[in-house]
Amino acid sequence: MSELVEIHNLKKSYDKRKDALHDLTLTLPRGRIVGLLGPNGSGKTTLIKLLNGLLVPDGGEILIDGEKPGPSTKAKVSYLPERTYLKNGATIRELLSYFQDFYDDFRTDRAKEMLAALRIEENARIRALSKGTREKVQLILVMSRDASLYILDEPIAGVDPAARDYILRTIITNYNENATVLISTHLITDIENILDEVVFMKEGRLLLQTSVEEIREEKGKSVDAYFREVFAC
Repeated sequence: MSELVEIHNLKKSYDKRKDALHDLTLTLPRGRIVGLLGPNGSGKTTLIKLLNGLLVPDGGEILIDGEKPGPSTKAKVSYLPERTYLKNGATIRELLSYFQDFYDDFRTDRAKEMLAALRIEENARIRALSKGTREKVQLILVMSRDASLYILDEPIAGVDPAARDYILRTIITNYNENATVLISTHLITDIENILDEVVFMKEGRLLLQTSVEEIREEKGKSVDAYFREVFAC
């Protein structure tokens, strides 16, 4: 199967007056880095939570590697939420041990290499780190798994510009050719050079799914410029 994620007629509502997702249908192929883009309120966060099994759909279907979200898919999905969830009192070394015990696909050697490259001490406690460094640690933990699907929600929002290039290199060099990376972000200019495809969402619906190459060739614009045109107020 070439498609890793299949979504059919997906519906989710928090309020009877308006659907957060309305008949959303899309597929995500293997081996691609996909940008999930849209203004606030477009349904991106709801979709991410549904993919991670944190919400239950009101209708439609999600299949990840042929299975509905649940315990088996959680073992295949590596998720970076927008907010830091790491325990303040834990050391980074303790977190490495926890991830190694919890995830069979966690690569401790990979995590240590990235920590060393960013000069982050393994003995440091999370509470002693800056917000940006905590987010770097969280991304390192997520990208040190050999997962089938990586879901990254605003992975560079709190990171200083000097570290963004390294983090983006980390993303593109630490997943296998059969895996998919789904990145939700508002910082389109910073990430568009690593994207293969984009998904535009608006008001809970799929507006566009296409390759970055097609946007550049057919529209003669960058992804960021085309996004601003499509979603102009």
